[in-house]
Amino acid sequence: MNPTLDAPDDDPWLWLEEIDGARTLAWVEGQTAKTLKRFGGPAFERDRDALAAMWDRKDKIPFVTRRGGEVYNFWVDAEHKRGLWRRAPWQAYRDGAPDWEILLDLDALAQTEGEDWVWAGATMRPGERNRVLLALSRGGGDASVLREYDIAARGFVAGGFVAPQAKQNADWLDADTLIVCSAHGEATRSGYARTARLWRRGEPFEAAQVVFEGEAEDISAYAGLDRSVEPPRWLFSRRTSFFAYDLWVGDLAQRRKIEAPADADKDIHGDWLLIKTRTAWTTGGDSFPAGALIAAPLAEALAGRAKFARLFEPGARTALEDYAWIGGRLVLSTLDDLAPTFEALTPPGDAWRRRRLGGVPEVGFAYVARLDAFARESNGEALLHAQDPVTPNEMKLIDVVSETAPVVLRRMPELFDARGLVVTRHEAIAEDGERIPYVQVGPAEGDDPARVHLYGYGGFEVAERPYYRSQIGKLWLERGGTSVVANIRGGGEFGPRWHKAGLRERKRVAQDDFACVAADLVRRGVSVPTCIAAEGGSNGGLLVANMLARHPEKFGALFCTIPLVDMRRYTKLLAGASWIEEYGDPDKPEDWAFLQHISAYHLAAGGRPYPPILIATSRRDDRVHPGHARKFAAKLQALGYAAHFYEPAAGGHGYGKDNAERAGFVALGLDFLWTAIGGSLAGS
Repeated sequence: MNPTLDAPDDDPWLWLEEIDGARTLAWVEGQTAKTLKRFGGPAFERDRDALAAMWDRKDKIPFVTRRGGEVYNFWVDAEHKRGLWRRAPWQAYRDGAPDWEILLDLDALAQTEGEDWVWAGATMRPGERNRVLLALSRGGGDASVLREYDIAARGFVAGGFVAPQAKQNADWLDADTLIVCSAHGEATRSGYARTARLWRRGEPFEAAQVVFEGEAEDISAYAGLDRSVEPPRWLFSRRTSFFAYDLWVGDLAQRRKIEAPADADKDIHGDWLLIKTRTAWTTGGDSFPAGALIAAPLAEALAGRAKFARLFEPGARTALEDYAWIGGRLVLSTLDDLAPTFEALTPPGDAWRRRRLGGVPEVGFAYVARLDAFARESNGEALLHAQDPVTPNEMKLIDVVSETAPVVLRRMPELFDARGLVVTRHEAIAEDGERIPYVQVGPAEGDDPARVHLYGYGGFEVAERPYYRSQIGKLWLERGGTSVVANIRGGGEFGPRWHKAGLRERKRVAQDDFACVAADLVRRGVSVPTCIAAEGGSNGGLLVANMLARHPEKFGALFCTIPLVDMRRYTKLLAGASWIEEYGDPDKPEDWAFLQHISAYHLAAGGRPYPPILIATSRRDDRVHPGHARKFAAKLQALGYAAHFYEPAAGGHGYGKDNAERAGFVALGLDFLWTAIGGSLAGS
């Protein structure tokens, strides 16, 4: 059954790439109805409603951003499924008794306008808190409409700015001028902005002045303001691949390029230039390894005489996860063998002074978030979030400038019964001897063999962490199951080296790591292959699809969501061309030589011991084309396999546009996995 490796371009299912075609939608809706008929029913409805109620609880944390003396929050609950944008005085929020002022009721707006609006953010004028650009997405896709909103009047500005729907971002230059980077009219091959424009009030969007432009083959182009200085300075960038970009600083009349490796992260703040390397770099007689963070005065860097200070250097199992400027301090978030640590660095003088931040748990997942929307407004206060697989998020107020003790602001309620659960960490040994960590959560005295939910990602330098996964807790752990999260190569758990070990021709290695973890669970006596269920989404969907095509004997069931599957055509579908650096270019024979071996769509063949699989996507996913999932399901079904398909009409690159839709997507998948490996939903 084509396509195959011998006939990679003979694709009888191409018609399923037509997103809204009549024939396609008839197939999609028929398949979705069959899946719901088979796996729906009272147990599914109960579980769906339980998840939705859990996520809609009124005692969850209202996450905030501070602007001036007020905090802003976007709130969703059962009565406000699309959400409320609201604000309250900071002190009242800190004291635990905010009187929320409603700025926009998105449910009411959607009903009035007859649009499927999903919140996509707000951009407020610096120093003024009444005019804002709202970003609204139809159905939850990445593309959005930008509309000028008057907070004081609680309405859209008559004759104000309205940018057509596109993948875009914008900022205020002044009260009557926007800086807009939009794919409307002039998109790159990947579907992102090719130009940056100055859009003046009253003129048509198409007439806006182009102030910066990239090439059609670029990923995107950007121009915007660095507000860490006054007056703000302009930054311009051309992203030529997923990780590589050039950066210029200056103004509209002239700009200077930052001389640094294209694949390095380049950050300008105040008087400083920060460089985070992805490859080793030698400059000014000094050599810096991949994964280092270095700093130099910006003026010296632009003059070509920078002497970089070493702020962080990685070890074999240590990595810089993130950094942020808060209150004039540089806060480093690092992983030391996956344990989180935080330091606040004070710029020199003649040496960067360091202070370890307290209040951080030794296990689990933690991150520090800047409280203020604009770095120049920060007084050093920040939010420290901490959680682990059995402990919900706790949010503390910390001060990175002073020695003030952290203050607990909010705690998430417990969303599942974690009594008797044990969290342990293990390592599987890959064929090449690399140690692959994984975190296991389950009852101390569970079933033998355990019913395992195995999750992984392994791409784009994204580190999987031991989160509090409420849906897994409710619909898996409470039933007596065991949860496992694998830290496979391709992610960012141990910095650039870990990512590059699962990149391009080594993507198969990352996938083999996942299969290796499944095998290690069997080796340790935790479970058996028929009781191991795997789930992954997006790049993780590619991972799970290849578990079916390449390692089917290791799994009892698979849940493959919003997946990348057809590696022959992925660069031609929506944002696919932007991922060539991660996977390779199938139009180049030398790249197709290795890509074909992870293209599950081509590898799938008859007569194999494939486990049952549920393949789910979203019709409004404008990042990973839904055609990947559709075609994979169609081919597997034609080959006679138990492949089920589900596609809701909205949701974007996610599982739904509101908690009810997300709950239905998740409950369907987890209930499918549980029953497919022999579990019962009755009475659970």
